[in-house]
Amino acid sequence: MKKVSIIDVAKAAGVSVSTVSLVLRQKGKISQATIEKVQAAISTLGYVHNVAAANLRASTSNLIGLILRNFGDTFSMKVAASLVQTLEQQGYMVFLAQPQDDEHLKRTLLSFTRQGVAGVIWLCGDHQRDSLPAPLLHSPLPLVAVSQTPLQGSVDIVMHDNRQAASLATRYLIERGHRNIAWIGGEANCLLRQQRLLGYRAALEQYGLPFRAELAPVCAEDTHAASLITRQLLEKHNTITALLCHSPHAIIGSLGGIHHVGRTVGKDVFLTQQVSLIGFEDMLQINLTSPSFTYVSSASEESGRQAAMLMIRKLKEPGLPAQYITLSGQLVQRDSA
Repeated sequence: MKKVSIIDVAKAAGVSVSTVSLVLRQKGKISQATIEKVQAAISTLGYVHNVAAANLRASTSNLIGLILRNFGDTFSMKVAASLVQTLEQQGYMVFLAQPQDDEHLKRTLLSFTRQGVAGVIWLCGDHQRDSLPAPLLHSPLPLVAVSQTPLQGSVDIVMHDNRQAASLATRYLIERGHRNIAWIGGEANCLLRQQRLLGYRAALEQYGLPFRAELAPVCAEDTHAASLITRQLLEKHNTITALLCHSPHAIIGSLGGIHHVGRTVGKDVFLTQQVSLIGFEDMLQINLTSPSFTYVSSASEESGRQAAMLMIRKLKEPGLPAQYITLSGQLVQRDSA
């Protein structure tokens, strides 16, 4: 069966080949009637537009590479979904890759270059390093990074303001009457924990409350460790009335620890058996629990949208200086605090 060409479409629509090309590329001032004629001819003939070939001829590309290493957390999932949706609405397509080490990352970037990818968006999931992997720094492709922690170097980045998020959560608890607020979760070398603790500490000091290191112990990222830490804290410091939970593991683990010592989760600071809980993202796996959880949003959907639009601006204006976009979280009040 003969392959339908752009010439066949032009003949069927009664227009020139250049007009069909403009309609396909959504360029130029073409009347709606002409656009409809061309689209009808395309539909009738079954013409398939070869975008890759068109990009090659025009020395442009609508392909964006998205690199992430962790599909397991809600933040990454929501950022990726928002980013892809925004890019597709703007006429771009996304290639997804999940390299597990720098050597694989190097091969991924080489493959992207050979496929004609216009730019790369890096979704950083490593909270223990403050720099980009070497292959990304040496790649000639335009780059935008999305990170929950600060990154060194002159790079376009969309980042969440972790200090603001922790400060917001702490101030909310203090204003509701809490004076003994503990921190659950986060390993010592976790940059995300370090940033959030700065906000937690600043809010305490703002209200004249001391920062007590024993109420913010380091903790392995698993539910058992968080449950054990919660038990120990509540047994040793029975005046604790609220917990700030660093991660999904911390929230789930703290539930077990709270119940183990005979206390319950709730927002009434004047009921001594209740402990208020606040998390730092909307975690899909606990949305059906009772009580529902109060949290500070991680601005994940907005992070994806901002990263997509930043990449588009970079492609249209290559000379733009590096942009550093910091997004604030919003407190979502539910039943746990």
